[in-house]
Amino acid sequence: MDEKIISTRQKALQVNLDPRTYGTFAEIGAGQEVAALFFKAGAASGTIAKTMSAYDMTFSDAIYGKEESGRYVCESRLMKMLDREYSLLEERLINVRPPDTLFFAFANTVVALNFKKSNQGQGWLGVRFQLNSKTEPNDLVVHVNMFDNETDLQQQVIGILGVNMVYACFYHAHNPTKMVDSLFDSIDKDRMEIDMLRITGPDFSAVDNRVLALHMVKSGYANATLLGPNKDVMQPSDILYKKNILVTRGRFRPPTKVNLDMFQRSYDQFIRDKDVTNNKQPVIQLAELTLANLQTDSGIDEKDFLDRADLLCSMGMHVLISNYQEYYRLVAYLSNITRNKIGIVLGIFNLSDIFNEEYYKNLKGGILESFATLFSRNVKLFVYPTKLPGADKINTCKDFQLPPNLVDLYEYLLANDKLDDIKGANTKNLGIFSDQVIKMVKTGAPGWEDMVPEIVANAIKSKKLFGYGLLDKAAAE
Repeated sequence: MDEKIISTRQKALQVNLDPRTYGTFAEIGAGQEVAALFFKAGAASGTIAKTMSAYDMTFSDAIYGKEESGRYVCESRLMKMLDREYSLLEERLINVRPPDTLFFAFANTVVALNFKKSNQGQGWLGVRFQLNSKTEPNDLVVHVNMFDNETDLQQQVIGILGVNMVYACFYHAHNPTKMVDSLFDSIDKDRMEIDMLRITGPDFSAVDNRVLALHMVKSGYANATLLGPNKDVMQPSDILYKKNILVTRGRFRPPTKVNLDMFQRSYDQFIRDKDVTNNKQPVIQLAELTLANLQTDSGIDEKDFLDRADLLCSMGMHVLISNYQEYYRLVAYLSNITRNKIGIVLGIFNLSDIFNEEYYKNLKGGILESFATLFSRNVKLFVYPTKLPGADKINTCKDFQLPPNLVDLYEYLLANDKLDDIKGANTKNLGIFSDQVIKMVKTGAPGWEDMVPEIVANAIKSKKLFGYGLLDKAAAE
């Protein structure tokens, strides 16, 4: 059967005809679309032990327990569903089914577009599955956002995605990247995005979910995904919802003392902002790596990405991987998650890009259209001072030069507290540039350790990052 053209129905039928696979389907909300597709494909009695939907909240709580958050479309609800349904399979059928049976439990908790079309369709889906009847199961968990403008179309997407997930678990498990790619079979990318994916279990111990997260953004399956300080892949809205957000974009190759000072000084200033001090919600600080900033001479290198992500996470940062090259698109994305304060940390050179009208030729309203989003009610830019290589002058907001037609716009933003210099910056470090550090690391030149935080220097040495020690190794050979 040609995997390139295999239909959703064919996938469901292939699973149904496999004598080894046997499991349950538990679905909450947005219709019970996944189990329905397996039933309609035929031969479902060979695969389905049980289907159920605890649609009423009281019934759902009685079966799976209450959620402390009060939310039912959340990861913790999904995991409780998988825990219970899979344990019931083993409890009731392990001594009844043939010994080579591969058990699985599929679960989802989903909210589709409401009647007034005033919400965002989204949900959590998961499969707990065995690849060997004698081993513990694995988990494939995703969070999906649906973009169709009709409820039945969003339900359709959930049904197809669910079939793709079950099929991928049993027929693409040898290739995790193929597992991810196949989730979009028969689904256009403009119909949904998967902004969190996690594959875990004994058969996937070598899989780094951060690499899969990067692959999703590179492939257009999501515009952004998030890594936590513990290096786990996280669902962005779960972490950022109703939070104050401070984000710093950069290459961070490697993070230098300038980057560390930017993080610290901007945070100190941000938390004193009146909109933040009047809000009891905590501040989440993000280091953003765009696809453009992940580019090296040989393209996007996965190891190089992991090295940078590791260093940032070790500094206590959340790391956002995004395809939002323009700042206004980043702000639009974050504004859909939180209504609280958003701070953008950048240097004077990045500010020049923001005021470059060439970037907005694709917008009907040009620079004014982009600024309507970028400088919305609760957004502020914090500008870090900059010094050109070999120059003595330190550039701040007051030194920023603009074409005459944009001067009044810039003055308006300053007067309305939409732009501000970062106070107290350590200007002694402004001569440090990451490219210089990388060159010194590779050539073994002394002094680079003084240009980066101690935790970064130690990691570069111990893990041989960015070409450290290669010259010594080559000399020894």
